[in-house]
Formats: sequence, C-alpha cells, structure tokens
Amino acid sequence: MLRSMTRLRGAGLIAITTLTALSLTACNNGDSNGNGHADPGGDTEPTTQAPVEPTGGVDYDAIIEAGFSFGLSGGFDPMITTGAVTVAANWHVFEGLTELDPATREVYAALGTQLPQAIDEVTYTVTLRDGAVFHDGTPVTSDDVVFSFERVLDPENNSIYAGFIGFIDRVTAVDETTVEIHLNHPFSLVAERLANVKVVPRHLVEADYEAWNAIPVGTGPFRMISAVPDDAIVFERFDDYSGPRPARAAGLVWNLLSDPAARVTAMSSGTVTAIEDVPYIDIPTLTGTVDVRSVQSFGTLFMMFNTESAPFDDVRVRQAFLYALDMDQIISVGMLGNATAATSFLPATHPNYHTASTVYTHNPELARELLEEAGASGMTVTVFTTDTGWVADVAPLIKESLEGVGINVTLDIAQSGGQWARVDAGEAQIMVAPGDPSVFGNDPDLLMRWWHGDNVWTQSRTRWHGTPGFERMQELLDEAIQVTGSEQQALWNEAFDLLSESATLYPLFHRTLPTAWDSTRLDGFQPLPMSGLSFLGVGQVQ
Repeated sequence: MLRSMTRLRGAGLIAITTLTALSLTACNNGDSNGNGHADPGGDTEPTTQAPVEPTGGVDYDAIIEAGFSFGLSGGFDPMITTGAVTVAANWHVFEGLTELDPATREVYAALGTQLPQAIDEVTYTVTLRDGAVFHDGTPVTSDDVVFSFERVLDPENNSIYAGFIGFIDRVTAVDETTVEIHLNHPFSLVAERLANVKVVPRHLVEADYEAWNAIPVGTGPFRMISAVPDDAIVFERFDDYSGPRPARAAGLVWNLLSDPAARVTAMSSGTVTAIEDVPYIDIPTLTGTVDVRSVQSFGTLFMMFNTESAPFDDVRVRQAFLYALDMDQIISVGMLGNATAATSFLPATHPNYHTASTVYTHNPELARELLEEAGASGMTVTVFTTDTGWVADVAPLIKESLEGVGINVTLDIAQSGGQWARVDAGEAQIMVAPGDPSVFGNDPDLLMRWWHGDNVWTQSRTRWHGTPGFERMQELLDEAIQVTGSEQQALWNEAFDLLSESATLYPLFHRTLPTAWDSTRLDGFQPLPMSGLSFLGVGQVQ
C-alpha cells in the first residue's frame, strides 16, 4: 500500500508515517457507514445506498497518490485563495451550503440538507444536515454559516468571492441549524453561487487565524495533515463526515511536481495513480500504458486590446486582428491539436452555448480590408504575452499570422505578474494571455462578468468601461440573472453576440486539458474540465 512513500521528504514523510498509523486503525467509514452519493442535480439528502464497488472491492485503507503541476504558495483560507492547488485542496477539506461537482459542474446540497428553498423572490432558507461537524469535532452551527458569509461580504477583507455573491444582502440565523439568505434582488443562480462560500469554524479562525490558514479545518471528507511547499500536501479520511461525498480511501498524498518530466515519470512508473496537466507532447507516450483523456474546458487563450489607444479604439482594427489569425495552424502546430477554435465566448460543449453573430474564421483578405478602411495598414505593434509554456509556443504563430496581413509585430514575452502590471500601467496595446474563471463557477453570468463586468478588466485593462457597449452589456447581464429558461438564454445570447462584435477581450480558442490516471487502480475517478484533480468519491481498487 505504501510502496512509494519512502521517496517523500521531510515533513511529508513524517506526515505519511502518522497517516499510515491512523489508517491501520480506521474502520471502513465512507460507504460502509451508510453514506452514499447524493444526486448531483437533485434536492436530496445523502442517500443510504452505497456506490457500486468494482470487482475486487475498494481498499479503504489505501493511500491515493497523485501528481500536481502547481506549487504551493500562501495559505488555504477559502475566502481569499485562488491558487490552483489550494482551491483543489479545499474541494476536499471544506464545504459550502451547496457545492459544484468538479467534474460535472452540477450543483448539489452539501452542508445543507437540500438546495436553498425559496420563501419568496428574495428570501431563501437552508437547514444544515444532521451530524455536521468540523474536523476538530465541533458541531457546525448557523453562527458559523453567518460568520462565513459576513467575512466574504465585508469590503475590508477584499475577498474576490464577494463579487460572486453580490446579490446577497445578508445572511441571518433562524435557529441553531437554519439560516435565511436575503437577496438584494431576484437572482436565478442562488444555489450555484452559494458554493463560492465555504463554511469555516468561527472559533478557530478567530482564535489563531495563521495556524488555521496554514493547515485548515473544515467539514469535508478529508482532513489536512501537512502542506509542505515544493513537496506534498497530505490528507487523511475524516471518519465523522456525515455528508454526500464520504472518503473511500484512508488518505491522499498530493506530490507537488511542477516539472512536467517529473510528473510524466511518476505516472509512467506507477509512483502515482493520477496526474494533471499532461504535457501535450507526452500524451502519445502515456497513452496505451495508462488512461489519458483530454477534456474540453472553458480555459481560453484570449486577445485583449486597450480600446482607448489608437488605432484599437476602432472596432474594425480589433476585428481585423482576429480575422488575421490562422487558428487551424495555431492549434495544430502550437497546441498539437489540444484546443478548439472559438465560435463564441463559451466553448460548444457548454450547456448555454450559442454560436456568436461574429465568428472569426481565418480571413486575411477581410483583415486587410478592415485595416485599410481604418487607416491602419502597415501598422507596427508590440504584442505582450505571458511566458506560460503553451502560450509561448503559440506566440510566434500569432506573430506570423499578423505579419501575413502586413502588420509589423514585436513579441514581448515575460512572466505573467510583471506583464499584467505593465498592462495596468497602460504600457500595452495588446495582450495575449490565458484565463479560466470557471474554477469559481460555470454559469454564463459569472464567466462573462469576470472579464466584462464593472471591474479592473474593463476599467484599466480593456478600458471598455463607460462606453455604450459596456453599458448595454451590464443591462443584459442584470436582466438575465432575474429570469430563467428561454428568456434568460435569449439575453445571454445577445450578450455573446455583443462580445463577439465588440472584440475588446475575446477568446482565440478553448483548451482541452489532458489528465492521466490508472483506471485499474482507481475507481470513480473522472478527469476535470479545469485545473486540478478531484478524489471526491474516488477509491483505490484492492
């Protein structure tokens, strides 16, 4: 079971020794305690039916090892963290009143006994599930829920998640286990957005915040044991978990392998059972020996323009740049085929997809015509990009396409943080960069507002803020969140069309994300449409 543990170093090895000892005395909690999987899309309490086990059964004493591509920096406080590895860890450690399944993106009741129940258009109620306790054994109360929402909503805390729940006026306690959620206005995505607020133990956060932020305590199916930067994050099963996603293993070890070759070696040697972010060039090497699947994601490479800087204040110039790009070549050569050219703001696999009114197929003749009309033929420009590996791979191909229509291009490729500082300082006219807000939610309102709402993106980056197009965009988004069904979809479709025509910040393609895992060793594992790995409901085969 622990054949590969000896290679872990320092604190990671100590934590594994502790975890192994604990696992030897752990009973087969998980499914054998009567907790199964809740229907991800239903208003259900945890079912009493255990999941179907594979032939040979699941080893509840197993430690599941995995390889992650991102390092660990900062703490785990779910009010502020946005790091890929910390967010993924928090899926296993914390719960909200609701949660979004990392693989299907369907909403389900988590700490709540069911999805929020509407009293009227602006008031919802949620009751906590029976037996919900934090990892220190303290019962979860409505006071913890109110505290968790208040700390996110408090402007002084500068929580990025506050923007996702701005429709909430306040959360109040009805009794020890029931809360009411009072809205500022009708909002159709209440259940989905509540997942952005994880319920935290007030007594621990207030008593010693730094200690709790370093090794967090939540209500999830796994308890964190240690977290060592550049080494590993270690979890153990929480045997008193009473929710819909009980752990099916004694613990998890997440090896932090930022070096792509190290991840591939760990996977091919069997040291780990799953890795995220398989390098595109290594997919053929792993295929056939383990399972490899590329899942279509929202994750995009976008081109963004400073719309106050001539000639990009002319929409014809922005559109010309997009028409100039040979996306077939960029995707086949630069991405080795692991992306889909954008035909809308959303990828075609998204449930709310709508083909945009303007689709930027490769049309160099039209690009030249638009540039000539705008008086921008033969222009010279510097294109800023980040040094992210796959972005740097496609940057020369973007330059080649633009130069094919007579644009003189210099590439400025550098580290992401520094590039965005220069963008915010007004130094860049064009930025090509990756982005994926879908880790925070998958509804069109959240995804569009991330880049096109009243925020830093439109104020100091695209500088679209205050224009007629921007104002119309806000009207469409505000109207759409208060209705449902076909009426809502029609408003979102108009917003997708507006974004395609305005071309202020627009996706060039949506990536597919390759994940590798050994299905002969893992039961219930699914690759994700975003960064990270999920072991919720996953077991290791005996």
